[in-house]
Amino acid sequence: MSDNDGKKTLGVRGGGGPRSGQVKQSFSHGRTKSVVVETKRKRVVVPKPAGTKTNAGGKSVGGDPSRRPAGITDAELERRMKALSAAKAREADETAKREADEKARAAERERRRAEIEEKEREEREREEKAKAKAEEDARRLKAEADAKARAAEPAPAAPSPADAEARAAKPQQAAPRKTDRDNRTDRPAKPGKGGDDKRRSGKLTLNQALSGGEGGRQRSMAAMKRKQERARQKAMGQNIEREKVVRNVNLPEAITVQELANRMAERVADVVKSLMQSGIMATQTQTIDADTAELIIEEFGHKVVRVSDADVEQVIEQAEDRAEDLLDRAPIITVMGHVDHGKTSLLDAIRNARVVAGEAGGITQHIGAYQVKTESGQLLTFLDTPGHAAFTSMRARGAQVTDIVILVVAADDAVMPQTVEAINHAKAAGVPMIVAINKIDRPAANPDKVRTDLLQHEVIVEKMSGEVQDVEVSAINGTGLDQLLEAIALQAELLELKANPDRNASGAVIEAQLDVGRGPVATVLVQNGTLRKGDIFVVGEQWGKVRAMENDQGERVDVAGPSVPVEVLGLNGTPEAGDVLNVVETEAQAREIAEYREKAAKEKRAAVGAATTLEQMMAKAKADETVAELPILMKADVQGSAEAIVQAMEKIGNDEVRVRVLHSGVGAITESDIGLAEASGAPVFGFNVRANASARATANQKGVEIRYYSVIYDLVDDVKAAASGLLSAEVRETFIGYAQIREVFKVSNVGKVAGCLVTEGVARRSAGVRLLRDNVVIHEGTLKTLKRFKDEVSEVQSGQECGMAFENYEDIRPNDVIEIFTREEVERSLS
Repeated sequence: MSDNDGKKTLGVRGGGGPRSGQVKQSFSHGRTKSVVVETKRKRVVVPKPAGTKTNAGGKSVGGDPSRRPAGITDAELERRMKALSAAKAREADETAKREADEKARAAERERRRAEIEEKEREEREREEKAKAKAEEDARRLKAEADAKARAAEPAPAAPSPADAEARAAKPQQAAPRKTDRDNRTDRPAKPGKGGDDKRRSGKLTLNQALSGGEGGRQRSMAAMKRKQERARQKAMGQNIEREKVVRNVNLPEAITVQELANRMAERVADVVKSLMQSGIMATQTQTIDADTAELIIEEFGHKVVRVSDADVEQVIEQAEDRAEDLLDRAPIITVMGHVDHGKTSLLDAIRNARVVAGEAGGITQHIGAYQVKTESGQLLTFLDTPGHAAFTSMRARGAQVTDIVILVVAADDAVMPQTVEAINHAKAAGVPMIVAINKIDRPAANPDKVRTDLLQHEVIVEKMSGEVQDVEVSAINGTGLDQLLEAIALQAELLELKANPDRNASGAVIEAQLDVGRGPVATVLVQNGTLRKGDIFVVGEQWGKVRAMENDQGERVDVAGPSVPVEVLGLNGTPEAGDVLNVVETEAQAREIAEYREKAAKEKRAAVGAATTLEQMMAKAKADETVAELPILMKADVQGSAEAIVQAMEKIGNDEVRVRVLHSGVGAITESDIGLAEASGAPVFGFNVRANASARATANQKGVEIRYYSVIYDLVDDVKAAASGLLSAEVRETFIGYAQIREVFKVSNVGKVAGCLVTEGVARRSAGVRLLRDNVVIHEGTLKTLKRFKDEVSEVQSGQECGMAFENYEDIRPNDVIEIFTREEVERSLS
C-alpha cells in the first residue's frame, strides 16, 4: 500500500485528543467525590473523500478512479461506507445513553443531598425545640420556686396596675424572641459558626484531594455522635465539662511515658506536652525516673502511690488456709547418713527397685524423690540425699522440705562426720528423727555402740530411755523393714500432716537438669495446692508453663497434689536446686517476677564482688599477685551436682594457690565452652556429660584438655593434684657439720685460705656454708676449694684438719666458725 493511498494518519477523532468527563463517587456520611475520567474512542479508518458520491444502488457517481484506494472495488467501497454509517449511528446512540445516565446520576445525587439537608434541618429543629422546652421548664420551675418563696413571705400590699401590666407583658415579649430564633435557624449556617459540623459539603475537587484538604483520617461515626451529644447538652444548658476523676497512680522507680499515661487515663500527647513544658524532651517509649513522673502526676491532679520493684511478688498467693479446707497428705521422709552406710540400699529394699546399680560407683550423686505405697495403703514420699561431704547444701535443702528424717547409721561403722552433719541439719529444720541402724547382718555389727555414740550428739533413742525411735534393719536381708515402716506411720500420725489441695500450687525444686531432648527439666516436690498441666509458674529466676509432668515411675500425669514429686517440663531455663515454685495467674506476672529476681541477683553479685574503696581494691590486687590460680571450666548433668562441685572447688587451696571456677553450667560441653577455656588456659571438666562433635573438634584443634568424670571423689582428687603442682617446692635444710678456723694463710692465685679443724660432723665441698663470728652469721655462700694437705678432696671427716677458701669472700679471721649444711627441695601437696 502506497503513502498516497488516500488515508489519514493514525489518531482519534476530535483533534486526536482524548475526551474528558467527570464521574461523581458517593461515600459514607453523605460524602461524594468528583473524579475526572478520560475516554478514548475506537479508531475507525475512513477513506478520504474525493468528490465521489454513491447513489442508492451503491454505484459510484462522478468519482475519480485515480483517487480511490488501490485494489478497492465498488462493492468493497459500498460495504465500507455502510459500516461507517453503522458505526456513526452506534456512537450517537452511546452518546445519548451516556447523557441520559449522567442526568439520572445527577438527579440521584440531588435527591440524596436534599435528603441529607432535610435530615439536618429536622435535627436542628429538634434541637431548637428541645432547647426551648428546657428553657420553658427552667422558667416554670423558677416561677414555682418564686411562688413558694412569696407564699412564705408576709402578704405584700396590693400590686399597682402598672406592675400587673408589666408582669402580664413578660410572656408576650418572650414569644417574638422565640419566633426570631426559629427564623434564624431556617437560614443556612455560615462556615465556622455554630451548626458547622466540620463535615464536607459539595464536590471534592482534584486539587482538594491532592492538597490534603480531604485526605487522611476522617471523623468517625462515633466522633460525630459525641459532637452531636455535646451540642445537644449545650443547647439544653447542661454543663459540658465532665468532673475530673482523681486516680491513685502506682509509681515504680522507673516508668515509660506511655505506661504513665495509661495509669493516669490521660492522653499520651498531653503527657509528652507536659514533659516538654518542663524542659524534658521524651517520647512515649522513653523511660523517666520516679521523681519526674511524680511531678507530672501531681500536675494532672492525680495522687501518687510509690511502689517498689519488690511489690511484683505480691501477686504470689500467701493467704492462710482455713481449717476446713485442709486434707491429710503423705509424709515426706528424707534418708540421711554417712557415705556408704546403706541409705540408697535401704530405700531400694523399701521400693523393691534397683537404684544403686544405676549410680556411678554405687554412690548417690543426685537427690532422688520417690513415692512408695505400703501394704496398709499409705503413701510415703522419700527423698534420697547423697552422703558425700560435697553435697552438704543438697542435704540441707532436703531437710528443709521434709517432715521426717531417717538417720541411717551402719552398725559396723558407728557415727561418722557426715552422720553428725545430718543430725545437725535435722535439728536445724526442727523435724523428728528415726534412727535406722543398718547392716546388722554383718559379723562386726554392734548396734549398742551406735546408740552410745549417738548420746554424744544429744540423740537419745528409745532403748536408752529417750524419745527418738530406733530400728535395727538390714537392707540386704530385708530384716526390720516392716518395723521401720510402722515407725514412720506412727510418727506421721503424730504430726497430723495436712495441706489444702484446692489452691495454687507451691513446692520446692529438688533437682534440675538440662535434657537434650526435653529442654530444662525440674524435679519438683509439691508442698501445698495442686499443680496442673497448663499452670503458669515462677521458680527462682526462671518461669514457665507446665507443658508435661512425669511421676517417679516415668508416667505422664496431668495433676500433682501435695507431697507428690514430679518432673516438670516447660521451663525457660534451668532453676537452682532448692528454689521455690509458685503458680501465678498470668504469663506477664511470671515474666515480671522472674526478671525482677534476676535483676536483684545480678545486683547482689555485683555488690559482693565490687571493692568498696580504692585501697581495698589495690590491696586485693597486690594479694592476688602472690597467689597462683588454677582456672577450670566445669559442666554437669544436673544443677545440684554442679553447685556441689563448685563448692568443693572453692575449698581447695591455701594462701599460695587456689582454684577458680570460670564457668559452671548444666548440659553438654559446647564450642563456646571450649572458646572460653582456650582464652583462659583452663581445662574443661565434664561430670556425667560429654562434649558434642563440634566441641571435640575445636578442642583438638586448639589444644584444650577435656576430662570426663562420673564420681565426684575422682574429680576432687585430680583438681587437688593439679593445684598442688602450682605450689612452690619446699626447701629443707640439713645441718652436716661445724669447722673452726685456726689460722689464715695468703696463697698466691687463690687469696686467703682458712686452716680449719672439723669439730663436728663432716665438711663437703658441694654443701653450703655460713661464716659465724660471735654466733652471728656474717656470710653465706659456697666453698671455692677444700683441701687436705695439698690434695683437693670432696669431704673431710670430724677431727681432721683441712683448708677452705670461700667463693668471692676473704674477710675471714681466726676463731671464726664455719657451719656446713645441705639443701633439698620437697614437693608439697594440698591436704
